[in-house]
Amino acid sequence: MKIFLTGKLPDFALKELRKMHIVNVHTGKIPISRAKLLSGICNADGLVCFPFDSIDQDVIDSAIHLKAICTFSVGFDHIDVKYAKSKNIQIGYTPDVLTEATADLAFSLILDVTRRVTESDRIIRAGKWTKPYGAVEFVGTGLQSKTLGILGMGRIGQALAKRAAVFGMKTSYYNRHRLSNNVEKSLGVKYSSLSGLISKSDIISVHVPYTKDTHGMINAAFFKKMKKTAILINTARGKIVNQRDLTISLKRNQIGGAGLDVFESEPLQKGDPLTKLNNVVLSAHIGSSTVQTRDEMARLTIKNLNLGMAGKKPVHSVE
Repeated sequence: MKIFLTGKLPDFALKELRKMHIVNVHTGKIPISRAKLLSGICNADGLVCFPFDSIDQDVIDSAIHLKAICTFSVGFDHIDVKYAKSKNIQIGYTPDVLTEATADLAFSLILDVTRRVTESDRIIRAGKWTKPYGAVEFVGTGLQSKTLGILGMGRIGQALAKRAAVFGMKTSYYNRHRLSNNVEKSLGVKYSSLSGLISKSDIISVHVPYTKDTHGMINAAFFKKMKKTAILINTARGKIVNQRDLTISLKRNQIGGAGLDVFESEPLQKGDPLTKLNNVVLSAHIGSSTVQTRDEMARLTIKNLNLGMAGKKPVHSVE
C-alpha cells in the first residue's frame, strides 16, 4: 500500500510502516501547504494527518485510492468525516493514550497561573527582581478548598478531577450526560448546572469537544458570570473560547487569569495581545507532548491505518 504522512512520526513508527508499505513523508514546512497535500495524497491508499491539517472534500476527492485516514490526535474536527464516510473511507484517531498527559498539563497550568510561576520567571529574566518580596507582595493563591469546575467530564476531565482531589480541591462538573452515582462518589465530584459551574468555580477547566454547538461558547457573557478572581484553563480546542472576548476580559481584570494550551489560530501570532498580558500563561499546544504518550499515539496510528486499509474498523474508529 502507498501511505502519505503530512508530518514525521517517531523513528520506530516510520521504520515499522516502511517494512509493510511504500511510505512518503512530508518533511518540509509545517503545516503542509495545500498544493503539497493534494500532490502527496493523490495516489495514496492511506493518509496520516495531524490536527493542523485540513482534510476537506477537495482533498478527499483528490485521492481516488484512499481507504483510510488516520489522525495523530484525539480530535477529528479537521476532517470532513461525513464526506469521507460517504466514500467508504475508514477514519481512525487516538483517544485514551493522551488522557494522562493532557490532564497533567491542565493541572500544571492551574498551578502556574495561581502561583504566578511564569510571571515570576519573566520578572527575573527581565532583571526586574530588585528586592525581596514582603508579606503582601507578589502573592498567589493556594488551591486547598478552592472549587474546580470541569466543563466536559470525559476521560481527561475525570483524570483532572483525580489530580484536584490530591490537592484538597472541591470539584464540580457540567456534562451533557451526568455520571453515575458510583463514578461521582469515586471521583469525589458533584454535578452542577452550567450557570452554577460558571458562577461558583474558582477555576474552570475546559474539556468539551469542538463542535458547532461548542464553537465560541466561552465568550463575553460567560466571563461576566465568572468570579472576578476565577481563572480559565483551556487544553481542549482554541475555537471553543472567543479569544477576543477573553483578551478583553483579562485586560480589564474581569477574571483573575487564564492558562491556555490552544488558540483560535495556531501558531499564535507574534505580538498577539495575549502575549502582552501578565495574568495569562501560554503553552504551545503541548498537551500530549510526552515521549511516552507520543510513542503510544504512533503505535495506535499504525494499528488504525493497517486495519483501515484492510477495510476493517480501526482500533478507535470515528463513526
